[in-house]
Amino acid sequence: MSLLLRDVEVAGKRVDVRTLDGRIDAIGPVLDDRGAEIVDGCGGALLPGLTDHHLHLLAMAADLGSVRCTPSAVRDEDGLAEALGAAHGDAHGWVRGVGYHEDVAGPLDAEVLDQVHADRPVRIQHASGAVWFLNSAALSSLDLASADHPGIERGPTGDPIGRLWRADDWLRSRLPASPPVSLRETGRRLATLGITSVTDATPRLDRSHLDLIRTALSSGDLSQHVTLLGAPLDTDLRESRLAAGPWKIVLADSGLPELDQLVAEIRAAHVASRPVAAHSVTTASLLLFLAALDEAGRLPGDRVEHAAVVPPEVVPMLAERGLRVVTQPGFLADRGDRFAAGTPADEHGDLYRCHSLLDVGIPVALSSDAPYGPVDPWQVIAAAAHRRTPDGEALGPDETITPAAALAAYLAPADDPGGTPQQIEVGGAADLVLLDRPLATALQSPSAEHVRAVFIAGRRI
Repeated sequence: MSLLLRDVEVAGKRVDVRTLDGRIDAIGPVLDDRGAEIVDGCGGALLPGLTDHHLHLLAMAADLGSVRCTPSAVRDEDGLAEALGAAHGDAHGWVRGVGYHEDVAGPLDAEVLDQVHADRPVRIQHASGAVWFLNSAALSSLDLASADHPGIERGPTGDPIGRLWRADDWLRSRLPASPPVSLRETGRRLATLGITSVTDATPRLDRSHLDLIRTALSSGDLSQHVTLLGAPLDTDLRESRLAAGPWKIVLADSGLPELDQLVAEIRAAHVASRPVAAHSVTTASLLLFLAALDEAGRLPGDRVEHAAVVPPEVVPMLAERGLRVVTQPGFLADRGDRFAAGTPADEHGDLYRCHSLLDVGIPVALSSDAPYGPVDPWQVIAAAAHRRTPDGEALGPDETITPAAALAAYLAPADDPGGTPQQIEVGGAADLVLLDRPLATALQSPSAEHVRAVFIAGRRI
């Protein structure tokens, strides 16, 4: 299979690029088509495919069939009630909501949700992804009163109040059986944005999840290359378009592990030749991770996921330990006004840092955390460059980076986040993004609308 991309901009020059059998075969001013399919680039930039270094594939797929409960979607309690009432529900009558924030109707529990929608079992996920809110019908259906999961929040009498923390897999195991989720629309959406490679950051994937992703890859539902942070430590995952990444460790604010426990988990991952990727959204969790690393020992590739809060004195500590950071400045554009309201003004620069990390040599990769953050990489690139909140405030403007630097943070390969950006070069993979204009012009106003075509292994997606 061969493709000839005529008149495309590569590294500032207008050239032709020919692919053959999934690799870049030749680059030059005027190439012979040799029977290849011809695409006229019209001077648009040709880029390597983008990598989203932290998202959640199965949650993205489930999100597509869920009720949007964000402040912008439902606004208030009446809007939430209307949206839940209009939802079709699944085959068992369950209604699934996502993206909830307290700005809509305050803190949720079963009592509040019963006032909003009591007729059917309802579960709503918080925008952070950390907690599910359940109404009484859902509590009864799941029999949470007799369950013993540590994430079940209980009232003074010991009865569950309708909040379930960090228990996605456990909750899924108790729900009525449903058909496997399809990743077709998720893969299509990612491709339209120029994303040809993803790192799934879901922790502790079980075999059924691995099989679901394998099936999506083999069927063509998912065209992207996939790296899994949650692949079991005893799995030697080196398959076509599927690989194991660093071992994901969630340092949840609701219950940080003991130091000895964290040290043991890091050591187990390192023994399995897996670096670790620590979820950290608070200063406390970040300092705990650094202390555990110092005791457990470090492995090249160890990294911090999110790094949502990094005080200035901690920046050199990350650099000294050779850590990478995978962060999401897109959250600032999506909900930065909430962060600003809850954070002292002199600490706004601590949120989702980029510039100060790069300045001391820390490799930084950008990502979405979709579906919990905006999946569009061009929105994230723009957010990294302006750091403006929804109300227009610049949150920590000293942490801005150029659009070109932000794009570079999406062009590093999945196995080297924050590393050297991939280039268009002979012999390289034909995972390509064609824009509708030169790169310098596109970066003046980053937008997915500039993505004209996407190719994975030389095949148009």
